[in-house]
Amino acid sequence: MFQLDLTSPKSIYEQVIDNMKELIVTGVMPEGSRLPSVRELSKDLTVNPNTIQKAYRELEREGFIYTASGRGTFVADVSVIKPDDAKIQNVEKEILGGFRSLIYLGLSFDEAKKIVETIINTEERSKRND
Repeated sequence: MFQLDLTSPKSIYEQVIDNMKELIVTGVMPEGSRLPSVRELSKDLTVNPNTIQKAYRELEREGFIYTASGRGTFVADVSVIKPDDAKIQNVEKEILGGFRSLIYLGLSFDEAKKIVETIINTEERSKRND
């Protein structure tokens, strides 16, 4: 399903959440798809089941998945998810910080802007090819 990076500064829990979100948002796991059970995924990833359970709870709280008692956990309709304004502001701060870091490396405003635009364009082409 996906790989975890044990050298990443992100916790395993955060990596599971991010990977699941990517699979859901990109349509690899479409609405209604059944997720592996906590036990199955923890075994596949060799991760403590409590870590997977915590990730599933957070994904459910955010509206990406839902649990049907006795049937399993499924991908929700992500088109109805309302973005979290606080998280959007945090990401905006991260982007601004990254942009400023480029300028602090000695790049001009226009050079830094071009790098950001190149990244965005590359990501856009990648999404079109998926």
